Amino acid sequence: MTHHISRRARVLGAGIAAGVLIPVVAAASPAAAATTPTVSCTSSKAALATKLQKDITAALANRTGTVSVGLYDRSTNTTCSLRATSSYDSASAVKVTVLATLLWDAKKHNRYLTDTETSLAKAMITKSDNDATSKLWKQLGLTKIKGFLSAAGMTKTVPGANGYWGLTQINVTDEQKLLKLITAQNTVLSDNSRAYILKLMSQVISSQRWGTPYGAPSGVSVHVKNGWLQRSTHGWRVHSLGTFNGGGHDYMITVLTWGNSTMSYGINTIQGVAKVIHRDLGTA
Repeated sequence: MTHHISRRARVLGAGIAAGVLIPVVAAASPAAAATTPTVSCTSSKAALATKLQKDITAALANRTGTVSVGLYDRSTNTTCSLRATSSYDSASAVKVTVLATLLWDAKKHNRYLTDTETSLAKAMITKSDNDATSKLWKQLGLTKIKGFLSAAGMTKTVPGANGYWGLTQINVTDEQKLLKLITAQNTVLSDNSRAYILKLMSQVISSQRWGTPYGAPSGVSVHVKNGWLQRSTHGWRVHSLGTFNGGGHDYMITVLTWGNSTMSYGINTIQGVAKVIHRDLGTA
């Protein structure tokens, strides 16, 4: 009899333990939902901020993977952000930083780029040439790259170790800082340097002009640099940086993604976001 009671008590004890677990799990779900990052937008045109927030959110509603978005439009003082501080493997998106570092360092030493540097820079940006990037990365070295990041205020960007520039850690906040430097006068990059970066970004080969330029209105000048990389965990990283000028607007978009099943899935996610941003700004 005593044996039977103790067994029953054991079963009851297990039941109580399970009962304790269930409410804890239930309580965790609403809390988790509350911390899901949402798109936030501000603008000197309140209606524009509301529309962008709604449309970017809708564009991402049924997409899997993790997505970070940054938008800044100087003309309407509009900013949108989603997961702006989340870190991603840079893939080829870091190539804009490599070029900016090269130009920043040359300016400090009061010299022009050599013919070799010019051809490497062009291949790196317009064709996303990896060998050219590795040569420039090695030539510059981490001290100069970190020096530029510091000057640019890109405090959360961490250069990839051991020559693995594609594993540099980037986020939307820092990439948007970089795009702002490229598109307006500042003390970090000379006007010539900025014009050179924008020129190369406007000459990217057609097969690599996907992403943020998607849906840009005609008459708007487009400058782009993309990145894509597949790894054994979290699938494809697919990123797009773009700056756009014209139609009464002066804006830049960064979209960083990972956890994409294929490269084209990531591209479609980015283009869904880009399309509504161009449309909303174009009608603002």
